[in-house]
Amino acid sequence: MKKRTIVLFRRDFRLFDNPALLTAANRGAVLPVYIHDPACEGDWQPGGAAKWWLHHALADVKARLQQLGADLLIEAGETAAVLLRLVEETGANTVYWNRRYEPAVRIHDAKLEHMLQNAGMEVHTFDSHLLLAPEAVHKGKGEPYKVFSAYHKAFQKHTVPAPLPKVKQISSWTAASGLALSDLQLLPAVPWTAGMERVWTPTEAGGYERLKLFLNRKLPRYSELRDFPAISGNSSLAPYLAFGQLSPRLVHHYMMRKLPLQEKPGLQQEAESFLRQLVWREFSYHLLFHFPHTAAEPLQPSFRAFPWREDSALLDVWTKGQTGYPIVDAGMRELWETGFMHNRVRMIVASFLVKHLLIPWQQGAAWFWDTLLDADLANNTMGWQWTAGSGADAAPYFRIFNPVTQGEKFDKEGEYVRRWVPELGSMPCKYIHKPWEAPEHVLLQADVALGTTYPKPIVDHAAARVRALQAYEEMKRTASAN
Repeated sequence: MKKRTIVLFRRDFRLFDNPALLTAANRGAVLPVYIHDPACEGDWQPGGAAKWWLHHALADVKARLQQLGADLLIEAGETAAVLLRLVEETGANTVYWNRRYEPAVRIHDAKLEHMLQNAGMEVHTFDSHLLLAPEAVHKGKGEPYKVFSAYHKAFQKHTVPAPLPKVKQISSWTAASGLALSDLQLLPAVPWTAGMERVWTPTEAGGYERLKLFLNRKLPRYSELRDFPAISGNSSLAPYLAFGQLSPRLVHHYMMRKLPLQEKPGLQQEAESFLRQLVWREFSYHLLFHFPHTAAEPLQPSFRAFPWREDSALLDVWTKGQTGYPIVDAGMRELWETGFMHNRVRMIVASFLVKHLLIPWQQGAAWFWDTLLDADLANNTMGWQWTAGSGADAAPYFRIFNPVTQGEKFDKEGEYVRRWVPELGSMPCKYIHKPWEAPEHVLLQADVALGTTYPKPIVDHAAARVRALQAYEEMKRTASAN
């Protein structure tokens, strides 16, 4: 019997370090397939920004496969039904895929594997999306960690597998023509993606270019500059990791094995600082794997009693970057324009929503999910629960970011604010993060009319802080009473 393997592509749009594809290619003939089946994602359907990236990721991997004499068959519908039809049409006897770890997808995959095996198919799954499988690091008897420092210490005792070589040759066979990529209608009907197109190259090669840029220009001062949004000292690799166009194991092994050979002072220390961020990504998946309810519910049960406020008007103002706090507004506008937001600013805008406005963190997470190119359920959940105080290793609730002092510390000259809030472009540095304190003549000279050309603050920081702390105390009283 000829060995014919269907390889499902799902957020692993690369030829380098793709275990499902490489193993299948070494085994015999391969039929690469992408099945657009949003239902398997459960409540977390791809957002608008992610769909744009998905479209281009599919186009890229399809072209790269064609260069090897293969192709990517694009289908849509229920995954199980499509696969059974393809098996019947093509004579395939094996199905391979790389594992995903989102709760709904895990349930879907378990049912799919069982169904295929009952139909007489051979099924193999592989770990590819992380440095280690999310269940690999644990306490005794498989108990999960809830504190990052302990998880990180345990993680370091494990060996990260080396990345696999690039797939350079594929034996394929003729199959049904499938759908055109445009049939999936992933691109917006009304084009709003010009800003993203200017900033991003959503391809596997684009991921390698970003990695090279980071290693050559940003890594030597990573610890020093990563918190300053105007400088953009972060890696900007998140979308490529989220869509599997860049292998985290490739990044890890390059930094651990090749960078030390350069013998540049401090470079290895900076690499370890960045790799720690990759382990935070691992920790996020570890938590979601063991506590799947946390995508929508707090990890800490006491936070179910938190007195959140439902205010669609304030939520709308926050999403549009019209809060009157320049650093918050700059971040929200950067997100809308580019599909990305600097990590330091993500913490500031998230803290503002859940603590200044007392709006549930789930609503902020939903907005990020729809607008972030690097939308990743584990990271998104972890970040928002951390900010809200309801997750593992969460920030103490009384740590309430002051958006003025945060702006003055991390955007001292106001360069980031001026870039994304141009109506404040002529404000002097002294008032760029607090224009409401500027004398009238300064506002006139800067052509700023508060409440007209730029909004007044929607809440007073000091009063909002007191209210947030009172809400936290009310939550503790309610939780203890129950």
